[in-house]
Amino acid sequence: MKKFSVVIAGGGSTFTPGIVLMLLDNLDRFPIRSIKFYDNDAKRQKIVAKACEIYLKEHAPEIEFTYTTDPQRAFSDVDFVLAHIRVGKYAMRELDEKIPLKYGVVGQETCGPGGLAYGMRSIGGVIEILNYMEEYSPNAWMLNYSNPAAIVAEATRRLRPDSKILNICDMPIDLEEKMADMCGLKSRKEMQVSYYGLNHFGWWSEIYDKDGKDLMPEIKEHVAANGFADAIAKTDQHVDQSWLETFQKVRDVYAVDPTTIPNTYLKYYLFPDYVVEHSNPEYTRANEVMDGREKQVFGACKEIIEKGTSKECGFEPDVHASYIVDLACAIAKNTQERFLLIVPNEGAIENFDPSAMVEIPCVVGSNGYEKIVQGAIPRFQKGLMEQQVAVEKLTVEAWIEGSYQKMWQAITLSKTVSSAKVAKDILDDLIEANKDYWPKLS
Repeated sequence: MKKFSVVIAGGGSTFTPGIVLMLLDNLDRFPIRSIKFYDNDAKRQKIVAKACEIYLKEHAPEIEFTYTTDPQRAFSDVDFVLAHIRVGKYAMRELDEKIPLKYGVVGQETCGPGGLAYGMRSIGGVIEILNYMEEYSPNAWMLNYSNPAAIVAEATRRLRPDSKILNICDMPIDLEEKMADMCGLKSRKEMQVSYYGLNHFGWWSEIYDKDGKDLMPEIKEHVAANGFADAIAKTDQHVDQSWLETFQKVRDVYAVDPTTIPNTYLKYYLFPDYVVEHSNPEYTRANEVMDGREKQVFGACKEIIEKGTSKECGFEPDVHASYIVDLACAIAKNTQERFLLIVPNEGAIENFDPSAMVEIPCVVGSNGYEKIVQGAIPRFQKGLMEQQVAVEKLTVEAWIEGSYQKMWQAITLSKTVSSAKVAKDILDDLIEANKDYWPKLS
């Protein structure tokens, strides 16, 4: 049986140990000969890598492990690149959130002006990793779950249209697990869904079980009463107070169109006034993460290094991220499994921009993916999506062309922003904050 070589791009991430343990939990179906970490922050990566090295020696000594900041060493002889990078780390995320809030605008990691700022940083990083993969391992596949996925996907469509990259997001997977739990199912894999939208901007239109039973009425009953809060105990991810409030708010998002089940992120576009009102401009989600997950994971890593053993280390497999192994297996073993991917529309949603990067169900095998046609979508969703896809395309054009005008237009067009003047004030602050990361805009 073939064993695979994997590089995790973003080796210093707090999510990396969970990814490693998840890979080890699935060696029976996805055997691995080599795991590499790659990051451009050597100091940060070294802490995570040293701890994972100890863990691997104790639990899977047969797997070769290396970590490096050298692209050639990292990307040579690999079959899969798992990319979850955060350009600018949490310090820049904090600014993404706090700068818009200063002007009474939603401050969020992937939505609104903060998401566009993050996108402008991420484009170059993802393209760079893709270039390394294609130079040193041209037959490899890149499984990209770096945020903001919609903007990154549009950038790869424009700049690397023939690359072997699959863009995927974990949020719909988490929500499908919650819906499966509402229906008493063991796993989301016992459901078959129809879904359409953009990343962090979509709706489930049909959900059936394996026997063809319509599960939508039962799920709608839960969502109408409590959003997704009826099923929040199944995963350790997304359990902070801010996330619990987000899951509950879905109840109000659902009420706007009770024919579908919405993605949680739609609250930022449909209820921006509520979001701002319930935000603390001095302490945002970035601060929650830095004070919580960041300290917890790096504390555990340092403890492992000091003790020289991973016993009772507090590391847990990121079971929630098992979709990454599922996706790799679909390519490696031609399983023809269904996934929600971010792909060029090209008629899959028949009454929508064919060049848009849409999130829809696809069947994945060794030759890539085949889209499952979703047909025509309702006017309400179509109108929202046309506005948002224009925002995303303008952002990518601003990055490619170095255009201040297009970036101003992108922020102005965001449904989270009240006026062109506010958009310009936010943009000028974001340019100053991102001077080391964005291309020069003129």
